[in-house]
Amino acid sequence: MAKTLMIQGTMSNAGKSLLTAGILRIMKQDGFLAAPFKSQNMALNSYITREGLEMGRAQVVQAEAAGILPVADMNPVLLKPTSDQGSQVIIQGVHHGNMTAREYFAFKKTLIPRIMESFHRLEERYDIIVIEGAGSPAEINLKQDDIVNMGMAKLADAPVLLAGDIDRGGVFAQLYGTVMLLEERERQRVKGLIINKFRGDRTILDPGVAMIEKLCGIPVLGVVPYMNVNLEDEDSQDLVRGGGSLRGLVDIAVIRLPRISNFTDFQVFSTIPEVSLRYITSVRDLGTPDMIILPGTKNTIDDLLWMRRGGLEAAVLKCASAGIPVFGICGGYQMMGMTLEDPDHVESAGGSVRGMGLLPVDTEFREEKIKSQVKGRFRQIGGVLNLLSGLEVDGYQLHMGVTGKRGCSPGLTDVARGRQDLLEEGIQQGSCYGTYIHGIFDSGGVARAVAESLLKAKGMELTGEAHADYGSYKERQYDELAAGLRKHLDMPAIYNLMGVNR
Repeated sequence: MAKTLMIQGTMSNAGKSLLTAGILRIMKQDGFLAAPFKSQNMALNSYITREGLEMGRAQVVQAEAAGILPVADMNPVLLKPTSDQGSQVIIQGVHHGNMTAREYFAFKKTLIPRIMESFHRLEERYDIIVIEGAGSPAEINLKQDDIVNMGMAKLADAPVLLAGDIDRGGVFAQLYGTVMLLEERERQRVKGLIINKFRGDRTILDPGVAMIEKLCGIPVLGVVPYMNVNLEDEDSQDLVRGGGSLRGLVDIAVIRLPRISNFTDFQVFSTIPEVSLRYITSVRDLGTPDMIILPGTKNTIDDLLWMRRGGLEAAVLKCASAGIPVFGICGGYQMMGMTLEDPDHVESAGGSVRGMGLLPVDTEFREEKIKSQVKGRFRQIGGVLNLLSGLEVDGYQLHMGVTGKRGCSPGLTDVARGRQDLLEEGIQQGSCYGTYIHGIFDSGGVARAVAESLLKAKGMELTGEAHADYGSYKERQYDELAAGLRKHLDMPAIYNLMGVNR
């Protein structure tokens, strides 16, 4: 059976996901078949596997780092917040309905058999499983029914590394306070501490390292510097907001919706030096970008009404009327249509809402969730983004709602699900484009063609290096992450505490 290791953190955003990905990459390089696991993930960033099952993108990134295909067993429970009080519940990749926080709290312990079923399937296939925790293991109000931190460590009999975020300050208090709030049997599982995101002179930190080891009785197995690797974030709270003072030759503005989902659809643009990608929450910050992106959202109607109340809808419409391209993905595509209907309260309070009127389509939300990987190519594209014509598309669809087209406006792509024939997908009208395909910009050359099209409209050319193969670019980032962790983590000690003989 597989050996196990668990990465927990003193708080959310302590760096657990990247540490897990980097350690998995090291294990791959060392010849081990290793896999990620997170029993319960709360995120609006999700992915569809080859089997048509849904899982959190953080575990997809970790699987990529490990050099293996992502499967839903790596994230058996996914919570996708629909409001401040409730979430959509995904169990082993399948939609299980919506629950309030209190309903889920009463329900979650019944999920342990399903969680362990997924875990055991991975155990049978891999040499090592690296488990990621969530939030903090010292949430004393939640510990009784914990299934994701020390509760999971016990179920998997996993040694724990506890990471603290020094970049936020107070890392020694984070580590000591977390350890002291654990029960003695839980404390015994913590075999090492990690100080993460360090900047500065390590020698100044050394006295504190010695003191925290003495206070906690646990060795510090790494002081990891802040590493500038370009990998997908799990949490949309980290997105850069506002106008910013710097602009690239190409200025792309993403509307940062309150319930934005799958924001990693645009990560590829960060690999093109001429492109600046901004996340906008107000009319003041929008300005006159070269392109506007309306991203996915977990609640299309509520987020459209948020844009309408704050004046962002009117500002986007003004830009569109001036010929600035607007590109909608999933919920953003739905918003750009004529009407949105939610008679069964699938996403919102229900009713009928007027859309932005940029595309001649109507959407009705239904209980059935569309989940599939797709492949195909762009059709003949009109408007500003004409250089996309004929380029290949490889992504996935993940939405609740059926969108029907009015009239005969051309589709955006021709794609197939599985072995099906190519079917028209999405729509284009002038320089407004809509699609349900997540990852549409990731395919070879698509993001570059967008940048080239936008520059061409300004009478300019793309001259800098751009990474045509985004997959190869990510591979280099994983290797860079692993190299940094090898240098600053005591990997021999980590292998030893797992009982792994290199």
